[in-house]
Amino acid sequence: MLGTQVELDVTNIAHGGIAVARLDGRVVFVSDAIPGERVLARISSDAKKSFWRAETVAVLTPSPHRQPHIWSEAALDRDPDDRAGGAEFGHIDLAHQRELKRQVLVDGLQRMAALEFEGVVEAIDDEPTGTGYRTRIRLHIGEDGRPGPFAARSHRVVSVEGLPLATAAINEIAPLGDRFEPGSTLDLLSPSTGGARLFYGSQKPSAITEVVGEREFRLSDTGFWQVHRGAASTLTRAVQEAIDPDRFDPRAANLDLYGGVGLLAAAVADRFGPTTRITTVESDETATEYAGGNLAEWTGAQAVTGRVERWLASYDGGARAGAATVVLDPPRAGAGAAVVEALVASGPQQVVYVACDPIAFARDARLLTERGYSLSRLRAFDLFPNTHHFEAVGTFVRD
Repeated sequence: MLGTQVELDVTNIAHGGIAVARLDGRVVFVSDAIPGERVLARISSDAKKSFWRAETVAVLTPSPHRQPHIWSEAALDRDPDDRAGGAEFGHIDLAHQRELKRQVLVDGLQRMAALEFEGVVEAIDDEPTGTGYRTRIRLHIGEDGRPGPFAARSHRVVSVEGLPLATAAINEIAPLGDRFEPGSTLDLLSPSTGGARLFYGSQKPSAITEVVGEREFRLSDTGFWQVHRGAASTLTRAVQEAIDPDRFDPRAANLDLYGGVGLLAAAVADRFGPTTRITTVESDETATEYAGGNLAEWTGAQAVTGRVERWLASYDGGARAGAATVVLDPPRAGAGAAVVEALVASGPQQVVYVACDPIAFARDARLLTERGYSLSRLRAFDLFPNTHHFEAVGTFVRD
């Protein structure tokens, strides 16, 4: 069956940006398709598995939401093995991309947590093609020495002529025709100050400044920062609005977990005043050092280095632990049972969960609701147009 071309009727979208069809009763996950389409696809996985994977090679009945792919090197006229990865929704109009993301969130919450979401995935800018927003891009160096992205669902490097999701400043400096050491990586970034830069090999990291509203944040040029140029300000406002002020106590042992360089801790302190007590916890020591400086003006703020699950294991919020607000911004895998259990043991008033993976969020939402918390507010934001990724910000309050 491997390599066989089959006609498939696509029925829905799955987490990960892959469309779903069935063939002889077996689930087929098919790339580059849209629910409602009939496509010709090539089977790309072993038939012994409980499901198959397939790659669209032609569209027989197109969706009204199909558009020319925003990245020519990822379009259907290329062999599936040679299509650039990283813009898996680029063949779908933006409005429908957001609808499909909404469906994934709705399905995950219903199926895993018996929760409802009646909102939409919100756009954060008015760019009509969803391009030119990425301020960070990592390229890989292929066997021929040329940099490029990995092919979709592969670790094989594809040469490209442009980077449509990246900012204009990154595209101006991207050395796509140059040669480097095969197997290495090349990072391109365009922070909000100081101009675009390239980071390669053993180059020593240096400090950069990102501006969010009237705030400046210092961080390493190799450190984590939100990739969409508008993401940091969007999440700052979203977290500020997600906190129930009637449940917020500035003197409590408030926490910002997986806090990075202090962006969301600063958002909390900015809303509730300079004496707000808040501790940001981050495993990256360099990020914590920058967070300490970024939060220096707030007398009640501190930054500590530690893996969140280990730090929480010995956490004692004191007499006011039950009055605390916790901001939680875990990596894509989510917080997980150990972190949730440790959190609810201290009984905070509210947990504001910033999620970059809807299924991990739904799993953790179930854990929180089973342990006495209710989801009182939820919004979703399209911080990654032309991909299947998005962010959600949910507020859980103690019953």
